[in-house]
Amino acid sequence: ISPVPPYSREQPIFTTRAHVFQIDPSTKKNWVPASKQAVTVSYFYDSTRNSYRIISVDGAKVIINSTITPNMTFTKTSQKFGQWADSRANTVFGLGFPSEQQLTKFAEKFQEVKEAAKLARDRSQEKIETSSNHSQESGRETPSSTRASSVNGTDDEKASHGGPAEAHLRSENDKLKIALAQSSSNVKKWETELQSLRESNARLSTALQESAASIEHWKKQFSACKEENDQLRGKIEELEEQCNEINKEKERNAQLSRRLQELETELQDKELELEELRKQGEIIPELMSECESVSEQLQAAEKKNKDLEEKVRTLRTEVEESKHRQTNLKTELKNFLDVLDGKIDELHDFRQGLSKLGVDN
Repeated sequence: ISPVPPYSREQPIFTTRAHVFQIDPSTKKNWVPASKQAVTVSYFYDSTRNSYRIISVDGAKVIINSTITPNMTFTKTSQKFGQWADSRANTVFGLGFPSEQQLTKFAEKFQEVKEAAKLARDRSQEKIETSSNHSQESGRETPSSTRASSVNGTDDEKASHGGPAEAHLRSENDKLKIALAQSSSNVKKWETELQSLRESNARLSTALQESAASIEHWKKQFSACKEENDQLRGKIEELEEQCNEINKEKERNAQLSRRLQELETELQDKELELEELRKQGEIIPELMSECESVSEQLQAAEKKNKDLEEKVRTLRTEVEESKHRQTNLKTELKNFLDVLDGKIDELHDFRQGLSKLGVDN
């Protein structure tokens, strides 16, 4: 059965997107991906058959075509994954959704469709039971009419006894005529649409041939444009190289100009320095005399410095000796203090002895 046949009686009532899986037929445990990416999954309702189907197509491949029955159950196995078993297809389908909310909506719609399928089945059973009861009643009435006709043998009695059966047959015949008329009109309609499709197909074939011819023409023009484009690219590259050389020359000229300005500035600085040196050369004799006097003063200062250094060394020696004497004095003072402390302790003990002796007396 095609999932969406031409002149389809089915209409989509709910659509979502999910990753489709099928149970591995060999292990019945592992999931096998039926689609490489998320695809559209839809509920379809057939108003003529009063049935519901879940259909999913990946490109030109039908990966889900499952008719929903009241015995089916959709089970949530995780927050984003659900599954149901289809005994007619002899497999188990699994759907992975991007969010838990989409999974919940799909499960709710599955329950609604399941209840609707159950109601449709109950109604069809009621119709079958009603038609069977009518047929049993007509069957019971027909022998009586036959017996009546065999006994009486008159047309009036036949009409009187066979009236309900004939009325039922007439109603069934009228229904069949209406259905036949509808099917005839549908056949004419389909023939008209098929003819229009054939005409459109012919127009499409003609347009396809024209487009193929135009494609060849455009291919030739494209190849010519490509060659011209390649030539223009070669010229552009040559011009770019020339422009690069010109830019390099301009840059070298700018560098030379800057260097020339720097040299001119240095030359002016050197001329100023030379002028200053000339002026200084004129005062060199005076500087020489001053330098001699400064040298004499420096020698005198060095002599004084030597004398001062000798004095400093003498003072340092005296300081060291005084430090040594001070250390000896500190040692002797400490020894004296130790002896004095001993004497004080003895006097203290002697005083306590005298005090005790006075108390005893």
